[in-house]
Amino acid sequence: MKRILGRRLSQLATSFSNGSCVKPLLKMPSFDYTPLPYDGPTAGEILKKRSEFLSPSFFHFYKKPLNIVEGKMQYLFDEEGRRYLDAFAGIATVCCGHCHPEITEAIISQTKKLQHSTVLYLNHAIADFAEALASKLPGDLKVVFFTNSGTEANELAIMIARLYTGCHDIISIRNAYHGNASGTMGSTAQKNWKFNVIQSGVHHAQNPDPYRGVFGSEGEKYARDVQEIIEFGTSGQVAAFIAEAIQGVGGIVELAPGYLPAVYKTIKEAGGLFIADEVQSGFARSGSHFWGFQAHGVTPDIVTMAKGIGNGIPLGAVVTTPEIARVLTRRNYFNTFGGNPVCTAGGLAVLRVLEKERLQQNAFVVGSYLKDGLKLLQEKHDIIGDVRGRGFMLGVELVTDRQLKTPANAEILNVMELLKDMGVLVGKGGFYGNVFRITPPLCFSKEDADYFLEVMDIALSKL
Repeated sequence: MKRILGRRLSQLATSFSNGSCVKPLLKMPSFDYTPLPYDGPTAGEILKKRSEFLSPSFFHFYKKPLNIVEGKMQYLFDEEGRRYLDAFAGIATVCCGHCHPEITEAIISQTKKLQHSTVLYLNHAIADFAEALASKLPGDLKVVFFTNSGTEANELAIMIARLYTGCHDIISIRNAYHGNASGTMGSTAQKNWKFNVIQSGVHHAQNPDPYRGVFGSEGEKYARDVQEIIEFGTSGQVAAFIAEAIQGVGGIVELAPGYLPAVYKTIKEAGGLFIADEVQSGFARSGSHFWGFQAHGVTPDIVTMAKGIGNGIPLGAVVTTPEIARVLTRRNYFNTFGGNPVCTAGGLAVLRVLEKERLQQNAFVVGSYLKDGLKLLQEKHDIIGDVRGRGFMLGVELVTDRQLKTPANAEILNVMELLKDMGVLVGKGGFYGNVFRITPPLCFSKEDADYFLEVMDIALSKL
């Protein structure tokens, strides 16, 4: 692969040495689909109405925002019928591909039959999906609570931990993201949002970031901060420690090796629970494992999930052990639409498609191929400071100075515009907003990866 990509990048270096805008050597992979004619409002009309009637906190990518009107597998189409390669579908909850026919059919079929609360009445859809979901988790993690989002899932997990342990203190990692309700924002410590919602009993531990962290990849050294928080910031006991195995909004940061096992031991000694936030890293996205925490050799007490679980519909879940789950029987907890028939029918279809189409293996093979290609680009372009992640959860951090690791904030916006102009959509994040977040649908192919790498090389060359 290195020889093939190296030859292609060498050709590109010659083609774009004059800085002119030239079409890529490769065309976008062929795709046998024609979008439906669009006769709705234009992007300008939508933007005007949005600015008048929607929250002023909403933001959009690109100087001229796209009006996306249709999606099919790993591609999106705008109002003019132009096709885009969607390398950021993970944030839009899409796991198996936009409008996957089998998943869409399962949702439509159930919608035609029944949509009601499954709390008060029996329906097999919720039980079937819970059973299938539990089969994907290790140990005694077999009791499922369904919610409507990842935020709800994490809020519920934190509440369960506090009720079960009788403690109030929660420890989370700086630069993490766990949701946008008051409780989860308090435990998020994601400074990109420019404000912090204060929550009592929440403590933020040092981020075990192998690229920017003070201890590099020495996970156990970062874990000492958790021990000190317990010793000097609490009564000596905690309710829970919550963490993503790979920080998503935080810039696709993989936790330093050895960190989670060390923290797990410390938390257990303090009587706390370990909550694994798998909203972005779960459901086969990392490729090497079905769940992100599995790469660290630990088994959590509570697992939260959303996004990929429903492939685009509002669906989340909390999975824990029978013993821990029993604490809610004393409180009459229920969620009116959590686990409704339509969403759980869709969720079960997602699991079936993942297995049938071997999408975890595809995430591993193509994701590794894509990461290798990005590392070759790093050798060529000094602006790439770091390439990280696994499977289809990859990050590329741009810096103007590799030694100082100065964030390339303006440059990343310029590159995003160039990528969009060549038909590739990608996200950004990180503490400084200078990291490309690459989270495509799990059906992303090697041909897609080749095209992505080529246009990325062109865009970076134009800088």
